[in-house]
Amino acid sequence: MTAQAESIGVIAGSGRVPILVAEGIRRAGSSLVVVGLRGQADPALRAMADQFAWAGVVRVGRWIGLLRRHGVRRAVLVGGVKKADMYAPFRLLRYVPDFRALKLWYRTTRQDHRDSAILLAVADELASEGIELMSSVEYCQEHLAGEGLMTRTTVPAKAAGDVEFGFRIARRSAELDIGQSLAVKEGEIIAIEAIEGTDRMIARAGELCRTGGWTLVKVARPNQDMRFDVPTIGMETIRNLRAAGAVCVVLEAGKTLIVDKPDTLKLADEFGIAVLGRKV
Repeated sequence: MTAQAESIGVIAGSGRVPILVAEGIRRAGSSLVVVGLRGQADPALRAMADQFAWAGVVRVGRWIGLLRRHGVRRAVLVGGVKKADMYAPFRLLRYVPDFRALKLWYRTTRQDHRDSAILLAVADELASEGIELMSSVEYCQEHLAGEGLMTRTTVPAKAAGDVEFGFRIARRSAELDIGQSLAVKEGEIIAIEAIEGTDRMIARAGELCRTGGWTLVKVARPNQDMRFDVPTIGMETIRNLRAAGAVCVVLEAGKTLIVDKPDTLKLADEFGIAVLGRKV
């Protein structure tokens, strides 16, 4: 008799990465239980899952209830949450926390609103109910950035210095929890990512550096907890970089996801953008 497949949970935010994780879980032969964050997750996940339900972004008690109902003991928290939306008008009507989230906030996060503190508190809350959060890349490791040049397109000679300088400054910015991405040209920082996200920062860099020729650097936080918010680029990032005049992308190897990696690197070559992986 075949043993029953383990049920793996996915708490899914926005973007394509939850789809890649779901595909990986399916390939591994596990049962897939998806909690889609309302207004964020791709509805296509519904058709992929054995069990699917929508839940609010700050309805932690509902997440736990849904996962426990379907026997989930290991789960992945993956995908973006549009943080800028939480500062929009009428946000309190859209993001109403449940009682469990309110308790979590009061007990743990009211004095520290950083993403890392909030996510750690959520992980502890899930663990208290016997649900272990796994690395968000466990089921899609083939999409992680490798070390060295990943495109046929090489780093332009004028950008070589920016690779070293930008990587060092980006690491420092991430350490201070300012942002994990920046734009640099000829030793000058053009833009640093804040709450607007990488794509809007890229557009801003293009507006500020109309001559182009700049480099995007994207890194993980020091001691990045791979359960949460792994730095990510994809084909849309490459299109935005081309439109903004970038010529090079530097990623932290082993800590950055390249969504649909073969296609994304192929597109970078078509646009003449070098993609380079760097180890710390």
